[in-house]
Amino acid sequence: MANTTVIESPAEAASKPFEIRVLLAFFAIYVLWGTWFLAIRIAVLEVPPLFAAGTRFFVAGVLLYGFMLFRGRPRPTASQWRSLALIGLLMFVAEYGPLFWAEKYVSSGIASVLEVTLPLITMVLETWIFRRHRFHWPLLAAILLGFGGVSLLLFHNGERHFDLLPCIAILAGAATWSLGSVLNRSLDLPESRPLTSGAAMMLGGGMLLALSASFGELHPFPHVSLRAALALLYLIVFGSLLGFTAFVWLLARMPATRVASHAYVNPVVAVALGYFVAGEIVTARTLIGTALVLFSVVLILRKEKIQ
Repeated sequence: MANTTVIESPAEAASKPFEIRVLLAFFAIYVLWGTWFLAIRIAVLEVPPLFAAGTRFFVAGVLLYGFMLFRGRPRPTASQWRSLALIGLLMFVAEYGPLFWAEKYVSSGIASVLEVTLPLITMVLETWIFRRHRFHWPLLAAILLGFGGVSLLLFHNGERHFDLLPCIAILAGAATWSLGSVLNRSLDLPESRPLTSGAAMMLGGGMLLALSASFGELHPFPHVSLRAALALLYLIVFGSLLGFTAFVWLLARMPATRVASHAYVNPVVAVALGYFVAGEIVTARTLIGTALVLFSVVLILRKEKIQ
């Protein structure tokens, strides 16, 4: 029987590395971003929350910002620094400060599901506050469905009750992130997305560390165990640097709605990891609430894709 040899065209050979990079990038935003909720939980059980959040974003921001300057990107102007400071305040201080604090009291799985309300809150702001989308009854139904799922998670968690205030803090932080993302389009910011994010993370992390000091978290200086240090290192490297780089790389190559599909997967990863690794309780009510929120996000993102 004669041997047959399949010869790949140059285009096919070139596409293989690209496909591998796409798979690795989606793995980063699907899986790695789903795991950092548990890493936050591990860190804040031993380290003050504002100090932990500030360390994560300041170190990651300095590294990313410095790397982009090394690559020859221009420094931000004075006007752009003011915009970056506002973004750092809204999207890092006001969002992650409450999230890190709340995870001292709320399981990583519940926190991840509350965080996935970001597309819902953003759509509310863009539709009713900034008037960037036309009102549709199906849109209202999708938003109400999502917040119905949130209600199930807020007021009862099956076998045990949990504090309502930390959950509200997570939702309030998500609202500030959504506001920052909406304002992002109209602010004077650098053209380079990685440089913008590095600078905003650096400023936000610095403000979080300043708040940590003002609240007395640094007196005495926190003892950071090996377990907490590894959790913070994981957040810096895999959560901020690798995860964000993959996110930006994908945004430059495919539709934003496809990249935003990580919102469907992150809570599933976080809930499963919390259950199997950390022994967090997952009840039928938790699963139903999670399913409602995720289905609502699917409807919202599909609507954006159609538009």
